[in-house]
Amino acid sequence: MGPSVVIIAARFYLCNLSSIDLSAAVGVVKVKDRRRSLFMCSSCGNEFAKWSGFCPAQGCGSQTPLLETAVARPAKGKPGWLAAKATDVVELSSISSSDQPRTPLPSPELNRVLGGGVIPGSVVLLAGEPGVGKSTLLLQIAQYVAAKEQEVLYVSGEESPQQIKLRSDRLGFSGEGVLMLAETDLVSVIERLDSVRPALAIVDSIQTLYSDSETSGPGSVGQVREAGLRLLRWAKDSGIPVFVSGHMTKDGSLAGPRVLEHMVDVVLYLESQEDGGYRVLRASKNRFGATTEVGVFEMTEQGLADVADPSKALLSQRAGGSIGATLAPVVEGSRALLLEVQALTSSSQLPAPRRVANGVDYNRLLMLAAVGSRRAGLELSSQDIIVNVAGGFKIGEPAADLALVLAMASSLYNCPLDPEMFAFGEVGLSAEIRAVSQAQRRVTEGARLGLKKCVMPESCLEGLRVPQGMKAIGVRTLRQAANAVLSKDLNKRLEQDQPAGLNWESEAALEPR
Repeated sequence: MGPSVVIIAARFYLCNLSSIDLSAAVGVVKVKDRRRSLFMCSSCGNEFAKWSGFCPAQGCGSQTPLLETAVARPAKGKPGWLAAKATDVVELSSISSSDQPRTPLPSPELNRVLGGGVIPGSVVLLAGEPGVGKSTLLLQIAQYVAAKEQEVLYVSGEESPQQIKLRSDRLGFSGEGVLMLAETDLVSVIERLDSVRPALAIVDSIQTLYSDSETSGPGSVGQVREAGLRLLRWAKDSGIPVFVSGHMTKDGSLAGPRVLEHMVDVVLYLESQEDGGYRVLRASKNRFGATTEVGVFEMTEQGLADVADPSKALLSQRAGGSIGATLAPVVEGSRALLLEVQALTSSSQLPAPRRVANGVDYNRLLMLAAVGSRRAGLELSSQDIIVNVAGGFKIGEPAADLALVLAMASSLYNCPLDPEMFAFGEVGLSAEIRAVSQAQRRVTEGARLGLKKCVMPESCLEGLRVPQGMKAIGVRTLRQAANAVLSKDLNKRLEQDQPAGLNWESEAALEPR
């Protein structure tokens, strides 16, 4: 036998020997590590196998570096959060299209935002800044349900039962029918929910729950996602609605992964106004109703009280005939709110005049100031401008452009506006007044509150039913609007200071009041 044959035989023997499991022979047991590392984005919840600095997902734009988390490899079979019940394939035509039954609450403002009431098996996420009143609102919801002689399970991971009892005493609620559970373990919470089977479950808050299947701490991306999936599965299987609370970060986003917003059925945001008196409840997502509805509440000693007529409540503190203030009808969902827009101008001593916007978009303010100065003859370029919306409300639609410019003109020339006037309309870059939607609803709301004059886009007058006793003034340009609301003496000054090359007479300005 030659040397080459011996070498080949030896290699063949060693290969076969390596394939034999020798661990059993020598008593060695190998345990494979079933955990691996992933890199998650704390903003959008995307997972990545490698660390790449910031989140590369398109549209995320997070400035927080990716977080490394150790996760367990998925076991064989279905994940624990999937529905255990087998589902059959059904034809769409055989499914009933009747509305799901709703359980209305005694709060009209809360029912407005929810779409009429609570849907069985729905998961509602209530988010807001710390101290805004989330726990107070959840306790009031528990009080509403318990008043119908139905049990409510309140899971508290942040406060002790004694602290919740103190809040209940301040609200004048004895707590009958509300079961308290001070627990943060997710498995224990689900077991108690299965055993109690309440009419309503409340979890305050979801950032405090944790599961042993996740190695990260409570409030992390993985823990919040796991808690949301488990609670969603339990709600769908049991048909019991679940309310969960979540904290907001400094930038106004929900703490934890945004995937939580995609899992739940309803996402509510409780906002605090700057004066601290009013609370606005908005729905950013609602599978059972509109997302444009808002509810207005007032924080009192007895909790959050409904504000049935926000426009009347805000206008009750208004000083009639004040300089630099006008009314703007803003549509929020199915209601129109009359908000007071205030503006203050002063000669600037700085090379770049200041612009301060409270309640309106800052970039929108810059555009309106430039249009008023360049196209309407309002000398705003050298003025410090401070804009505020009374009551701390925020205006997001362009329908308040005209009211904002008129308020700035009133402050600039120290000329008071008619206290019974309101205005709406979008202002374009050429100082044209563009039409806005739902003009009839805006005019009707002004007439309901006793206002007598309305300045609006001329195109909105077509088909408009003007209430009796109200004068509707249609304008096509910002110049016409200024002529319609400012005094005659001031209009003469504006005509004398008009920019060269512009033919204001061709605009057919209306007669001033």
